[in-house]
Amino acid sequence: MLQRTVIIDALKSKNFNQPINVRGWVRSRRGNNAVNFIALNDGSTIKNIQIVVDLTKFPEEQLKPVTTGSCISATGILVPSQGAGQDIEIQLTELEVYGTADPEQYPLQKKGLSMEFLRTIAHLRPRTNTFGAVFRIRHNMAMAIHTYFHQHGYFYFHTPLITASDCEGAGQMFQVTTKNLYNLKKDENGQIDYSDDFFGKQTALTVSGQLEGELGAMALGKIYTFGPTFRAENSNTPRHLAEFWMIEPEVAFIQKEELMDLEEDFIKFCVRWALDNCMDDLLFLNQFVDKGLIERLKSVVDTQFVRLPYTKGVEILQEAIKNGHKFEFPCNWGDDLASEHERYLVEEHFKKPVIMTDYPKEIKAFYMKINEDNKTVQGTDVLFPQIGEIIGGSVREESLDKLNAEIERRHIPMKDMWWYLDTRRFGAAPHAGFGLGFERLMLFVTGMQNIRDVIPFPRTPKTAEF
Repeated sequence: MLQRTVIIDALKSKNFNQPINVRGWVRSRRGNNAVNFIALNDGSTIKNIQIVVDLTKFPEEQLKPVTTGSCISATGILVPSQGAGQDIEIQLTELEVYGTADPEQYPLQKKGLSMEFLRTIAHLRPRTNTFGAVFRIRHNMAMAIHTYFHQHGYFYFHTPLITASDCEGAGQMFQVTTKNLYNLKKDENGQIDYSDDFFGKQTALTVSGQLEGELGAMALGKIYTFGPTFRAENSNTPRHLAEFWMIEPEVAFIQKEELMDLEEDFIKFCVRWALDNCMDDLLFLNQFVDKGLIERLKSVVDTQFVRLPYTKGVEILQEAIKNGHKFEFPCNWGDDLASEHERYLVEEHFKKPVIMTDYPKEIKAFYMKINEDNKTVQGTDVLFPQIGEIIGGSVREESLDKLNAEIERRHIPMKDMWWYLDTRRFGAAPHAGFGLGFERLMLFVTGMQNIRDVIPFPRTPKTAEF
């Protein structure tokens, strides 16, 4: 049997008048009484390859199973195309049907299916042009992330998915247990006794690998994590998932300015990678999903990010309100800025990405380094057009006394996090890092509007299908 050629390679081939074999899923079959044209796609590219079928050689009964969605192997002769729309085509000589798709039941028959409907058939939606493009770009963004950090001397550090600590202090965590939920053992105070559980204590799925990542940076110098994280947040917005992927570098011996340099350089590298490696898919998404996508991606790569203290940002927003701009949420010093505030600064005021710094300490996590004013912390969040916050970063507090004081002030239970405090007790070092939600990056790079549409199988409240 002739060895298969993937379609992305077949479309580049100039090996005309030679036999070739391609295999994939039928996107369409059309034609007349003399000739049929099969559009075939195998997922390697947004583009289909055209199979030309001479009906004098292939009776209708043999072609009847070749419907939209069916899977076939097509062997034929590669020739320059006679028609418009493609450079090459295959004149079919041999056909094998691997799997049929009943036209009455296959749900991807019609064009223009809604994103909402496609989420209900997430097991099939990767076969559509849109989701094929999105998931190829997702692969490329993962490659960009690993490539960037590897080239810059970082070590890929695997942090645990099961943990006894809550990094963000929000308490919105999924419990992990082997206990019989119908017969829970309790202590004399009526509290659940976890001594007979698998780990002997209460555990949950991680909300972040940052704290363990800091331990890695205290030994290896600079590390990054890239893996799934979980938030039991009952939110049904287009920006939230219960299971998502995070990139979290941690670096010893850098200060706030260097951290902002890292954030800007890293995100530009990822966007540039998409432009260099995913242009066919980006052109499709630019045409059918977001007409300004490629222009916006290029603008991020070509511009210097604004570096804006939180206090100055609030002044700009309050000035906008005075001039008649309407915001849904209030904006006073000390407020956690909403996405609408962040997007106003990025899209309307500066018209470029913004790195916002020096937030009020009350709205940020306990581990952030407090400034000399004792009111603000050295946070460094990157705000992007269309998205709002895409990166959340900070310089970490390396002083044990200051860290303990903040933990006590916030009444954070640390009994299971003695190991984290040990990094400040034994050879503490200045360090900093950030977290980037991978799906937020994907939203920006693809122009998709809902975070459920940039991950293959979204996990949201009341949804854990597939």
